[in-house]
Formats: sequence, C-alpha cells, structure tokens
Amino acid sequence: MSRLYLVDDHALMREGLRALLESAGHLVVGESDSPTPAIADIARLQPDVVLLDLNLGSRSGFEVLQEIERRKLPSKVVVLTMSDQPRHVAEALRMGAMGYALKGAASTGLIQAIAAAMAGRRFLGAGETELAVQGLTASYQAPIAPLSPRERQILLMVARGASSTAIGEQLHISSKTVDTYRSRLMSKLQLGDISAVVRWAIRNGLISADEP
Repeated sequence: MSRLYLVDDHALMREGLRALLESAGHLVVGESDSPTPAIADIARLQPDVVLLDLNLGSRSGFEVLQEIERRKLPSKVVVLTMSDQPRHVAEALRMGAMGYALKGAASTGLIQAIAAAMAGRRFLGAGETELAVQGLTASYQAPIAPLSPRERQILLMVARGASSTAIGEQLHISSKTVDTYRSRLMSKLQLGDISAVVRWAIRNGLISADEP
C-alpha cells in the first residue's frame, strides 16, 4: 500500500481521486489546493507519491516540483493534469516527475503510473509518450532552464498577475527581495517589462492566454 498526497485546486476532483485510490488499496494521507501548504505537508508527511495538478488557480504545480527538487524531498511526483502541451510534459519530466497522466485518460493509466513511481520507474501512457517526444525533441530546450528554482517560481507568479507584496507574503520573503529576483529573471530572459513577461510565458506555454 502506498501513501499518497493530492494537490489539486478542485475539491470534487480530490474527492473523486481519494475514492478511486483508496478503493485500489492506497492510503491518501493529505491533500491541498495550493503550492505553499502542499510543500509544508509533503515535507512533514513524506508521502510515497504526490499526485500533482499543474494548474492551481493563480499558482502553478511547477512550484511544487521546484521545491521538492530544491529541498531534495523523497516523495515521487506523478503529474495529473488537463494540460496536453508538449512543453509541459517535457518540463515536468526534466524537473523530476516520475509520470504524467492526463485527466481525460483511463484511470488504469494513473494506477500504473503510481505503481511505477513506487518502483522508481517513469511511466507515460501512449498519448503522453508522444507529447514527451514532441517536447524533448525538435531542438527543444526547456524555456525556463536558465533560471534558478526561485526565479522560475516568481516568474510564474508574476506572469499570473501577482504583485511583489503578494508574492512576498506567499513565499515568506520581502517584497524588495521579490523585486530583485524579478529584475534578475527579466534580465536573463531579456524582457523589458511585466507585459513582456506575460507574453513570454504565454508564448512558451507556461500559462494560457485565458487565465484570470
């Protein structure tokens, strides 16, 4: 029996997942709808596998992947999301995800992905494998690879419209420190203003144009 943690911003989705997973013999030890409490829980509970959505309202599941990587937490991550963008698949795998499953796929694929993660193996369904190939080939380089984990985290939050004050409160750092990170990442990516950050993030598939 594996110990699982759910990160998804839809309560009904989490309820359905809990029922599905527990009927398959797994134990759900916790859940969250946002990266900050999720990271705290994962560090404390150390679940075997984290099931992670990439779209968490105004935040991103990539923040969770970044923090797990940065803190070297032992939990394995299986991404479970609606996003079928090849770049998202490639970036998630590059950041250490052990599996990538689409929410519209059969539940058997998710159960297989969890079992593979427990065994230290990566698992992708046929459709997800094709997306990964598209993302990892064709001269693709992860668009935020030059940035540090904290810079990536702040880029995503800035692109979603969060102010320096709001980012600082969520990350427990000062707004001045946020401004320093923001200036640094904009310099690395050669972006002149916040609107350019937003356009760049949309163009590179990090956020969608219709996000609030």
